[in-house]
Amino acid sequence: MNMKERLYQIGKKAKEASLELALMEAKEKNKILRAMAKALLTNKQLILKANKADIAHAKRRVKSKAIIDRLSLSESRIRAMSSTMQEVAALEDHIGRVEEFVRRPNGLLIGKMRVPIGVIGIIYEARPNVTSDCIALCLKSGNCVILRGGSESVKSNLAIFNVLKKAAEREGLPEGAINFIDKTDRKVVDILLRMHEFIDLIIPRGGESLIKEVARKARIPVIKHYKGVCHVYVDEYADLNMAERIVVNAKVQRPGVCNAIETLLVHKDMAARYLPSVVKKLRQSGVEIRGCAETRKIIRDARRAKESDWYEEYLDLILAVKVVNSVEDAISHIRKYGSTHSDAIVTENYEYGMKFIREVDSACVYINSSTRFTDGNQFGKGAEIGISTDKIHARGPMGVCELTSYKYVIFGNGQIRK
Repeated sequence: MNMKERLYQIGKKAKEASLELALMEAKEKNKILRAMAKALLTNKQLILKANKADIAHAKRRVKSKAIIDRLSLSESRIRAMSSTMQEVAALEDHIGRVEEFVRRPNGLLIGKMRVPIGVIGIIYEARPNVTSDCIALCLKSGNCVILRGGSESVKSNLAIFNVLKKAAEREGLPEGAINFIDKTDRKVVDILLRMHEFIDLIIPRGGESLIKEVARKARIPVIKHYKGVCHVYVDEYADLNMAERIVVNAKVQRPGVCNAIETLLVHKDMAARYLPSVVKKLRQSGVEIRGCAETRKIIRDARRAKESDWYEEYLDLILAVKVVNSVEDAISHIRKYGSTHSDAIVTENYEYGMKFIREVDSACVYINSSTRFTDGNQFGKGAEIGISTDKIHARGPMGVCELTSYKYVIFGNGQIRK
């Protein structure tokens, strides 16, 4: 059997399983999720052994520290993966819920019923926890899933998948409901993106080049975000101690993820007081500063920021810094260079905070908080299957509800149209 035939067989089984999974009771799905959560802990040494091999391979290929961090698992991270599955099991089940009832003048009662999307294809890179998160969210929302992970984490992903599949099928999960493709050849992706008769939605998770390639080639709807060029703007009315904590957290806590900031904007009246202190803290964590001309008058040894730096998603300990004249200038900068992912203002001025929220058209807009909270788990969704910067269907962290669609259900008592 060649690769195309194998993938089509997987797609066909997934489509068939989706009909059964869509009708599965919430208590049955939750039982499976809890069994999978337990299996992760029981088999943690097996998973860590596979992850160790992936890390060694990545280091031989001289991958960056940020990529190694995204790739790495530990006992605490596996416990977090297990906890996430338990949290997803505890969430409300949206499938079958009827909402937005409207009584028409002719007596018809019209509502929307939440239904699964069907079969979801997920193409992702590096982070092994994506495997368990996506399986959990798809199962809870009644969707079958076809996973294709990247070459960097293939051993980790396969170990996690096999552990979860075995536990789930013991508890009665339909065959073909969860699938993992262990071939890392790019031709696999090309075939998956044309399998519109089996796959209802594609979600790519990874670098900008991967996502653009998927969006260009897909014959299936795609939900995506290209990159996370996130900003914090420190306003003239900011609490500077708060601003320092927020900026250091947003840049340093985990620099290799899409909700870490890449650019710091500072009002001109605060720059001389604020920048020396925050830059000192950032540099203690190894952050390289690339500044505009005004920034470099204050931080004289900062590297000169080029035009391309304002567009850059570093995913590393590098921060571009720009001094701006007003909240309007900050908003204009974000509109031009941002990626509509997550942006924040630090201010004690209510009017400026609300102006920022109204005029910055990003998926997540913050007042006085780190952008690192743009995450399905942090938003109370248990986990996320991705962060969408699209405006159609879903935006921001996508959890269980965002993995559903709806159909209209109409209740009548003999009405006919005249």
